[in-house]
Amino acid sequence: MSNLFFEDKKNHIKLYNGNCFQILDDLKKTNLKFNMIFADPPYFLSNDGITCHSGKMVTVNKGKWDKTKGHEENLNFNLEWMEKCRDLLTEEGTLWVSGTFHIIYSVAFAAQKLELKFLNNISWEKPNPPPNLSCRFFTHSTETILWFGKHKKAKHKFNYPIIKKMNNNKQMKDVWRFTSPKKIEKEFGKHPTQKPLQLLDIILKASTDVNDLVLDPFNGSGTTGVSSIINNRKYIGIEMDKNYCKLSVKRFKQSILKSSQKLI
Repeated sequence: MSNLFFEDKKNHIKLYNGNCFQILDDLKKTNLKFNMIFADPPYFLSNDGITCHSGKMVTVNKGKWDKTKGHEENLNFNLEWMEKCRDLLTEEGTLWVSGTFHIIYSVAFAAQKLELKFLNNISWEKPNPPPNLSCRFFTHSTETILWFGKHKKAKHKFNYPIIKKMNNNKQMKDVWRFTSPKKIEKEFGKHPTQKPLQLLDIILKASTDVNDLVLDPFNGSGTTGVSSIINNRKYIGIEMDKNYCKLSVKRFKQSILKSSQKLI
């Protein structure tokens, strides 16, 4: 595959630069199957609105990739990438999709049409969300993560003992409360929808084992890859923006170095 941007063969980490639809098709030709896929697709909320960041009024626009083309086009987009991802899962593999209300209901409808197995609706609550500047709505403080099995009769992996231990030996609920990415997670640069490492650590530990193969078709700043390195999973990421590929590679290399130092 000619779109390979970065590879660390020793740690089984690959990052491809290009359109995810094309690269997903190329991956299918290799007969690879993934134990888990995490996806944080475009939210299609770049509609010239405003939000608050660090006490300042800023635009919500993130780029052309986040511009909506209407509900039907958004749904078709979700149907296409989700179908390709479904076909790349192992029989027990699962798909996690993160999003705000702008896109998550389209994702859920696409999942119904593709007959995926609904497993969980996770609410990630942010304790310090940006204030609502208009003062005409409740403050937006959550993102939703949907968890799906490959098909209606599919069995799925859930490492219950590990997750229970992570949660002070209690069953973990479907509401997770922690902050957005810490400052140190953005030391090499920022991505507008970057996810905290803590979120991906829970997801990977819940639904994969050591040496399992993980895919992220919307790599972004590479958090899924970083978590894969830390947790000894194999990883393939896809990212269309070269600048975010470069950012991801810096994070990957740092995580690989830190992980190797722990073994010394």
